[in-house]
Amino acid sequence: MSGPLLSLENVTTYYGQMRILEGVSLHVDNGELVCLLGGNASGKSTTLKTILGIVRPRSGRVLLGGEDVTGWPVPDRITRGIAIVPENRRLFGDMTVRENLELGAVLRGRDKLDADFDRIHALFPRLLERRSQLAGTLSGGEQQMVAIGRALMSRPQLLLMDEPSMGLSPALVQQNFRIIKDIHESGVAVLMVEQNASMALSIADRGYVLSTGEIVLEGSAAELLRSEDLKRAYLGR
Repeated sequence: MSGPLLSLENVTTYYGQMRILEGVSLHVDNGELVCLLGGNASGKSTTLKTILGIVRPRSGRVLLGGEDVTGWPVPDRITRGIAIVPENRRLFGDMTVRENLELGAVLRGRDKLDADFDRIHALFPRLLERRSQLAGTLSGGEQQMVAIGRALMSRPQLLLMDEPSMGLSPALVQQNFRIIKDIHESGVAVLMVEQNASMALSIADRGYVLSTGEIVLEGSAAELLRSEDLKRAYLGR
């Protein structure tokens, strides 16, 4: 593997005739935590869908470890080391917590599942208690734990997170970001889409700001936290 773990090079994406992303370039290095900030309809979730292969760019390239994967289907990208914690968790509510977690390992095979469960339960002890409970009966915070645990079951190199603070109480938001920081410090690279700019930047290495589908600002987390340009780009004033 050479170069960044993930690169987007001048990616332009459309939904039908509507342009969503325009010339987006960003990268995530091995072990980095990078946040992608922006308001509603700025193109953040479309960026993640483009990385996963759910949406194909009209132009530009997506590279993993320096290899062009722009034409690859979603399963091939996942087996290459990408996992996602989607917006609103997207669990299978009529399946148990354990069954939802097992789904994260489907594409990599079932070897060493017990070790993976031990790792998830160490990170989220509550899930050990809830392992036989239907996921749809869990609280919002517990469902977020399952969604993160399911993604980690694939042993990703790069974890994509789409609005991890959405729908959580302030106390759970704080807990959630501590867990994300722990995951990052364990060696997993993270690209996090988030509207809570100050919280995201407090744990990130670097950040990008999207506005109407274009990167309008980038820099280290410390630089962005001090930036008046961030306030103008992010808040639109």
